[in-house]
Amino acid sequence: MAAAFDPSGRLPVAFTDSGTSSFTTFLSRVAPEMLPGRRPLPPGTAAELSPHATTIVAISASDGVVLAGDRRATMGNMIAQRTMVKVHPADAYSLVGIAGSAAIGLEMMRLFQVELEHYEKIEGAMLSLDGKANRLAAMIRGNLGAAMQGLAVVPLFAGYDLAATDPTRAGRIFSFDVTGGPYEEYGYDAVGSGSIFAKSALKKRYRPGITVDEAVRLAVDALYDAADDDTATGGPDLIRRIYPVVMTATAEGTHRLGEEEISALAESVVTARRENPGG
Repeated sequence: MAAAFDPSGRLPVAFTDSGTSSFTTFLSRVAPEMLPGRRPLPPGTAAELSPHATTIVAISASDGVVLAGDRRATMGNMIAQRTMVKVHPADAYSLVGIAGSAAIGLEMMRLFQVELEHYEKIEGAMLSLDGKANRLAAMIRGNLGAAMQGLAVVPLFAGYDLAATDPTRAGRIFSFDVTGGPYEEYGYDAVGSGSIFAKSALKKRYRPGITVDEAVRLAVDALYDAADDDTATGGPDLIRRIYPVVMTATAEGTHRLGEEEISALAESVVTARRENPGG
């Protein structure tokens, strides 16, 4: 990419013209090799070369939406990372969580953050929540080649829809498949290796109209159930003080629960399970 710069020190025209509101489109024109899905891979599967992020859960509430993830990353039967952060703010009112190939997922998440910020700076307005989901879907679609060689990323996207006519339904959730198909989910959803157990827990406990605070407790409970049956999902580690990452998106914006708040909640869940291990 350095070869494209003028020796005089001036930026190429691509950096100074009106351009496009999509940073991903701009990058594909100026430096396509920097996009996750454009890198050439050797034949065969590469799934075992990268740590994999595991379980993410999302729950919609009457006053917003909750996104939570465990902290474990695995390589086969080995724990590769105990403190991975898989849930991040996408922008001021939305959240994204990653499951699958950890390195590519984190890179895609950061690119998505820049994509939304770039659009807002160029257009002077924020993308709609549906527009954000569609932009993320396009990025996932661009990674299809790597996904077919085992380096798949399947995010979970959630946010507070400022354009919603009913504030009690402003918290929305979008899931995706590896080909980039976006699907709106209602009530709750989960992705990752422990998702089947997390969704089973949510299916029994979720009720429409719950508050964000109730949804936070429900998310930690669901992650505990996932960790109980899925070895790739990490439960609350009271010894090392490693707890799930829990974030909310409401009319006030995004918020990550602080260390003291989430530790008290996780310890409360563990205490309750000592009395009733089955939940």
